[in-house]
Amino acid sequence: MMRSGRSKCLRVLRRVAGRAAAADIDSVVGPGRWWVMGAWKQTVAALVSAVSMAGCAGNVTEPVALRSGVAELAAPNGRNLNGRNLNGRNLNTPELGQLLVSVDLAGARIAEEVLGAVRLEGSVFHGVASSGPVSGQSFLGARFTGNLSSGDTVELRVDGIEPGAGADADVWAYHVSYYDAADALWRPACAAADGSALGAIPVAGRWDYRQGVAGGGAKVDDAARFTFACEGAAIAKCVRFGYRPWGTTADGLSLADHHQACTRMVRADFCGDGTSHTTDGQWVNLHDGVNVQTDTEAWLHEAEWDADGARCFTQTTRAAQAVSCPGQTQLTQCGKWAHFQAGTLIMSEVPPAQ
Repeated sequence: MMRSGRSKCLRVLRRVAGRAAAADIDSVVGPGRWWVMGAWKQTVAALVSAVSMAGCAGNVTEPVALRSGVAELAAPNGRNLNGRNLNGRNLNTPELGQLLVSVDLAGARIAEEVLGAVRLEGSVFHGVASSGPVSGQSFLGARFTGNLSSGDTVELRVDGIEPGAGADADVWAYHVSYYDAADALWRPACAAADGSALGAIPVAGRWDYRQGVAGGGAKVDDAARFTFACEGAAIAKCVRFGYRPWGTTADGLSLADHHQACTRMVRADFCGDGTSHTTDGQWVNLHDGVNVQTDTEAWLHEAEWDADGARCFTQTTRAAQAVSCPGQTQLTQCGKWAHFQAGTLIMSEVPPAQ
């Protein structure tokens, strides 16, 4: 049974991160919200937990920058693709019983005026109003139409905008609400366990949320729609790792496939069919061949990843049970660095058994 409480979380984080990181933990963990925008340091390791951080519950459900080489990023993660229940805790509760699968660019409006030519540049909205071009902070209060898995639509509203800063200047986060017509209330589209609002990063295109089928978990390039990716879940987390799907490497290589490979890795979607094989509270170390994430841990090789899932995986994984992907051919010598030159985008490792 997990125990809640801020003091227990701090003790765990100090023990995991080490004495040198304790001061940094204290410097970023303050009263109230634990979400520190702009303080993310995309280094090697991430704590993978679908519900809590280092076994902590209560209001400790948001990302914390630890400035530690081992415990750099601790946040809700694990089996969910976008939000605590695939796409936001509230948008998949019994009263709605369905997912927010995408958001339309067309029809976006500010102060009841429908905008033209609405688009995303990175994670920043742009459009054209009668007065001229609008962008960035001008989208505060903007309304969008969201698409639910049932085929119905829901009205969305931008309630807050947090521009990126420093190395994350192109990563903007938005607080978004949806209109609950049954109760005539606006509720957070992305929410923590206590119901408080989490941010969302808009990412062009949409995802296939099906599981156990061909195409499940895949990114769908859709120029007319985008995804509000809830902070702390796979889509947004992989942006925070440095795999911006709109970005490129220093050599001009698109990071879009790396981002998608990262979402497969975070969810332990070994078979590439949308099925997650991870369990809560698992550690994972990731690295790549393009110097976005570097390997600093002498951990055990788990798997190699591309946009379609795992190219190979070892017997040491985060899965609670043995994983089998019928009909798929596995690479030999899983974890070999040369595989980065032959299609592998990301490698993952797990710590040795204690």
